[in-house]
Amino acid sequence: MNVRPISGASVDARGRRGRKGLLALILGVLLLAVTACGGGGSGSGSGSGSGDGKGKGSDTAQSKQSEAVVAIAPKDGAQSVDTSGALKVTASKGKLTQVEVKDAKGGAVAGKIAADGTSWTPDTHLSASTKYTVHAVAKDSEGRQAAEDSSFTTLTPKNTFVGYFTPEDGSTVGVGMPFSIRFTRGITHPEDVEKAITITTEPAVDVEPHWFGNDRLDFRPEQYWKSGTKVTVKLDLNGVEGRQGVYGSQAKTVKFTIGRNQVSYVDAKKHTMKVTQDGKTIKTIPVTTGKPGYDTWNGQMVMSQKLTETRMNSETVGYGSEYDIKDVPHAIRLTDSGTFAHGNYWGGGAFGNYNASHGCIGLRDVRGGYDSTTPAAWFFSHSILGDVVVVKNSDDATVDPANGLNGWNMSWEKWKS
Repeated sequence: MNVRPISGASVDARGRRGRKGLLALILGVLLLAVTACGGGGSGSGSGSGSGDGKGKGSDTAQSKQSEAVVAIAPKDGAQSVDTSGALKVTASKGKLTQVEVKDAKGGAVAGKIAADGTSWTPDTHLSASTKYTVHAVAKDSEGRQAAEDSSFTTLTPKNTFVGYFTPEDGSTVGVGMPFSIRFTRGITHPEDVEKAITITTEPAVDVEPHWFGNDRLDFRPEQYWKSGTKVTVKLDLNGVEGRQGVYGSQAKTVKFTIGRNQVSYVDAKKHTMKVTQDGKTIKTIPVTTGKPGYDTWNGQMVMSQKLTETRMNSETVGYGSEYDIKDVPHAIRLTDSGTFAHGNYWGGGAFGNYNASHGCIGLRDVRGGYDSTTPAAWFFSHSILGDVVVVKNSDDATVDPANGLNGWNMSWEKWKS
């Protein structure tokens, strides 16, 4: 009966061996856990055996950050910002690659990045009372990007000016019509105002500005416009500081078209007017011009106003009580000082024979202007604003270029100067 003792001894030995194996397994698991948490092995998250957080992974993250620094002036959230000179974007330790400036409606502000890539400035002024957003991007020498965003609002001016212009938007005018704008305040920063007015033409032609005093600016080509030319004028005056503390408030596009070429030539000694279109005489009209002491100006004069009937009073032009005619028919203004080509029903036999006016060009007409067959009625109906009347052989001087829309009496060189 030795079976039991032998059997019991075998079970005890296996139990001790099982417990030792289980203990070894538990210790191994614990050791593995401690090793993983300690981060000392090659598989640790830090990638370093030191455990000090300065291993390979940290270096990679740091290398992705750009060294370029973008700065935007004015500062984010700024109010009452000047419309000129305040906006500038710069980059240090890198070069600008993109700058976007937009107003609240999404309109972009044009500008240029400097050749060295360290700055950006706008091409023109900003509008007044407008919020702008800026987005700028720069790259460092490694090509890593840095970006900056900002917004600001421009000032609301206390004093403003506008410009009254001719010709009107959508009009068709004669070949002598300049684009003329008169400002409600005297301009002391003319270059800034000029930059805010752009003129494009189709077909293209060089158009240059000229100031008459400090409140009027005219634009014209060297020669009369070509028939059919389409002219587009953009007035971007909103925010332009025309004089200290006085800002423009206009933003408008004006378009006009040049009609047929009509130029009329008045000979004060022959008492005739030849009306030409495209260089060909279409009608010769007998006229009367200024009598001695009241001679008509010589030179090129542009039609600036048409009146089917108007009152002419000598006191308004410095001639005392010489005349007061309340119903002058078919009147076309040629100068600001009061020179007209107009219908005359009181001239008798002067037309084509002698000069009897006080400086105007008179054409035979009837009182009330009802007869469409008279020379004055014909000329009035065949003329448009911007047509040119050229007077020669008068005993007076050449008309002042500033007296009406008559800058054609100035040389191109003087005009541009």
